[in-house]
Amino acid sequence: MTVAARVRNVVFDFGGVLVSWRPQEIIDSFYSEQHLRDSLRTHAFQHDDWLDMDRGMLDEASVVRRSAARMARPESELEAMFEHLRAALTPIEPTVALLRELRQRNGLKLYGLSNMSEAIFAHLEGRHDFFKLFDGIVVSAAVKLLKPEPAIYEHLRDRFALDFAETVFIDDVARNVESARRVGLPAIQFVTTDQVRRELEPLL
Repeated sequence: MTVAARVRNVVFDFGGVLVSWRPQEIIDSFYSEQHLRDSLRTHAFQHDDWLDMDRGMLDEASVVRRSAARMARPESELEAMFEHLRAALTPIEPTVALLRELRQRNGLKLYGLSNMSEAIFAHLEGRHDFFKLFDGIVVSAAVKLLKPEPAIYEHLRDRFALDFAETVFIDDVARNVESARRVGLPAIQFVTTDQVRRELEPLL
């Protein structure tokens, strides 16, 4: 990347980059019985309803009700699972530290782009002050779009008047990184914060 196209905007995914997101660990720590773990994974986490929740087409109460029915479990149990999930969304402190460092750089702007329900984002935003460091945030449920759909990257670009030639996106999911690159948004796949720092620094 040439000096003329030096990065001026850094876009962060949230789950798996800024906050921990390990669905199987959440499942395994909620149920001890293997058949219930399998059922929760199939009928909640990997069900299309979850994607519809992230797309803003279903609210959490509906997902609780529908998942409980599919699993033949009490709704109160699925409500407890969502509280358990919220508790598991803990900050990835090295990435939070990187975010704070980047905020101190003159001329650099920070944005968020995450597949997430509005309820879960509201929970996180209310508990962690680092969300205030962003110049703008796009949450999938609020815009009815999901990564890796090209339209969500285009929405981000248009909403904040970003020049993708001066922007880099950080996400832990390969298909999201690949789709961003296909629409002209340079992207780094997150593995560790140190690795992202090494790849990002020469671009700034």
